[in-house]
Amino acid sequence: MAKPQNPDAARLADLAAQLRHHDELYYRQAEPEIGDAEYDELWDRYQRLADELGVPAADRHQRTPGDDHSEGFQTHRHRQAMLSLEKANTEAGFFAVAGEDVAAALVPAEREQRRRTAWGKLEAWERARRKDLELADDAPLALTLEPKIDGMSVSLTYVGGDLTLAVTRGNGVEGDIITNQVRESGAVPLTVREQGRFEVRGELYLPRAAFDALNRELAAAGGKLLVNPRNGCAGLMKRKDAEALRGKGVRSFLYSIPPGGHDAALPASQWQRLTWLKEQGFATHAGAQRVAGMAAAYAACLAFTAERGQLDHDIDGMVIKLDDTRAYDALGVTEHHPRWGIAYKFPPERKATRLNGVIVQVGKTGRLTPVAELEPVFVSGSTVARASLHNFAEVAAKDIRVGDLVIIQKAGEIIPQVVEVDLTQRPSGAVPVPWPERCPTCASAVVVERRTDKNQKEFITHFCPNPACADQVRERLRHFGSRGAMDIRGLGPAAIDKLVATLGVVRPDQLYALRADQLEGLEVEPDANGVQRTFGAKSAANLVAALAGSKSRGLAHVLAGLAIPNLGEKLSEDLAGHFGSWAKLREFARDYLADEPRAALAIRKLVPKPRLLAYAQAAAVDVPAKATREDILAAMQAVGMRPLAGIDETVADVVFATLLNPAMLAVIDGLAAAGVALEAERSVGQQVAAIAGKSFVLTGTLPTLTRGDAEALIKAAGGKTVGSVSKKTDYVVAGEEAGSKLDKAKELGVAIIDEAGLRALLGGG
Repeated sequence: MAKPQNPDAARLADLAAQLRHHDELYYRQAEPEIGDAEYDELWDRYQRLADELGVPAADRHQRTPGDDHSEGFQTHRHRQAMLSLEKANTEAGFFAVAGEDVAAALVPAEREQRRRTAWGKLEAWERARRKDLELADDAPLALTLEPKIDGMSVSLTYVGGDLTLAVTRGNGVEGDIITNQVRESGAVPLTVREQGRFEVRGELYLPRAAFDALNRELAAAGGKLLVNPRNGCAGLMKRKDAEALRGKGVRSFLYSIPPGGHDAALPASQWQRLTWLKEQGFATHAGAQRVAGMAAAYAACLAFTAERGQLDHDIDGMVIKLDDTRAYDALGVTEHHPRWGIAYKFPPERKATRLNGVIVQVGKTGRLTPVAELEPVFVSGSTVARASLHNFAEVAAKDIRVGDLVIIQKAGEIIPQVVEVDLTQRPSGAVPVPWPERCPTCASAVVVERRTDKNQKEFITHFCPNPACADQVRERLRHFGSRGAMDIRGLGPAAIDKLVATLGVVRPDQLYALRADQLEGLEVEPDANGVQRTFGAKSAANLVAALAGSKSRGLAHVLAGLAIPNLGEKLSEDLAGHFGSWAKLREFARDYLADEPRAALAIRKLVPKPRLLAYAQAAAVDVPAKATREDILAAMQAVGMRPLAGIDETVADVVFATLLNPAMLAVIDGLAAAGVALEAERSVGQQVAAIAGKSFVLTGTLPTLTRGDAEALIKAAGGKTVGSVSKKTDYVVAGEEAGSKLDKAKELGVAIIDEAGLRALLGGG
């Protein structure tokens, strides 16, 4: 049966694909293309359209958490997740003057415009917290402001006055243990006055002077210079040789003690807790303030912008918290952020410079991207000579010309981008940037893809259609070997260039046929001093060993490495976990493309109800003609028809068609022949009937299980944990000092169990 196109559904899928793309770049590769404001605008557009289409929250794109895990480090599960804060920023083009936020009084009253400004988001957050806490509009609301350090998040545990554990944020649930590194760095006190157990969280950072000294040291040794102090700090703290951190200048600011993570008697005010931390010997930020109400907080944020440049360290905003920490447990958390705090984000720093030229880069999917060549200018901590222009349609829309004076900023404080042109400074000989007609690498005729959204906004992308294009080949191989995919150490850009040019490697499966004797002696790019380098016997053997080791990564890593549009790490994990093997995934893809009803029903996120009903009836699912969408889905679930998570029709059409493309099948067959595992890594957990599908809230301190241990047991058994109690909660697991969540469970009649009850549900495990 034909699949009618739903323009709104297709647009939603496109927005989700863009979000997945930017999640991948930001969290996994630390190479964002767009700034936080642009990402949040994209997220808001996605949510508004999903609301219009009535897409359930569980079926929507979820923001992918970051992960700073490094190979060779042991991990530790946090007692409470280290979540990011909700962000308040002004979206691009909305009521900011010369890149700076305006005072609250100058923000327009019109609701839609207001909600797209930092002030609008802050006042909405304040209204929500007043409602949550049942406060009157004129009741005082004490807030604490703290500068938002652009560093590396860390959790420190002290027992008996001694530092016993230091852990990175990781993916928010578990992080890397860096206790020795923290001790040797001298960034935090090793002993404190408090003898009770407590956990404190904060940021490790590298002052600018220490960062400059580290780069001078790297330059003298012929090493690659660091981009910014944040990356420099992260690199230092992941050094295996902890003693090497002595004297490098790493410092810290500590600012929070998570609920339930302490035996110490603490004040009930965040402001007073900062004082308590200072008394213990921790560094707290001198810029912290206590104010009454969000209007005062926003004014203080704007005022602090001027002080930003006077600090010896980088900050990218201000954190605003409820001062009364007793409210934190009652407010709880969402899947992504706590409700007791919000981060005001500074608009990115902007600088003017001259555009000297535009070059064209070719990506792994053939996408052509214009890149600006600039007069070097210092912005947000480093000198910039190149900047992203995103796409040629945007270049035309902004009327960017070679010779113009352009304004640049850094997306995510990392990737430079051109945001506008100073037309008052345009020289008479400024040259428009032409759209490419030929690929700059292989000279293939360029393909132009045009899409129009529901608001008639046109999206234009240029592609090189030649999969054998040398730049595409190199980028695909680089992606295949990247950390988020097959994680092949030693397969860097220089090595790939030589493998392609000298040994004729053009497909990922061909990498596994390489021998050490082929690699030894291959010349790669000169070092920083101009000395030609070659593959030595050791580096050649190491690369061959790394390739062999990558064969067991599993199906999810293979799928993520194939450079298929819309198929990122999370969806690769979902597909591998659902099907278990490449053979079953391939069979499903064939059924889906043939419009087989049971396969089509697995991709149900955006399927309109009439077609959903038709598919269900064709698959012999017993549903009444007047059934609701929920009735249909329940009937399908009852007969074992599990949905595919994280994918809709538009994405499925592209992903499955690409997987079954003859060229892609040849690559996958080649990987199988080379001994690369095409099965999913299996969890040791086994679903337990009493737990599977159930929702749990954990509160208080359990006798023998940490919160992280309890969460892991529940998830391994097929259940899920959530941060707040509602009528949909199945169980509240309560320990000592359970607090307001226990009261809410009693009020709603939710089942309450203790640790023994949880173990009984788990089967005594």
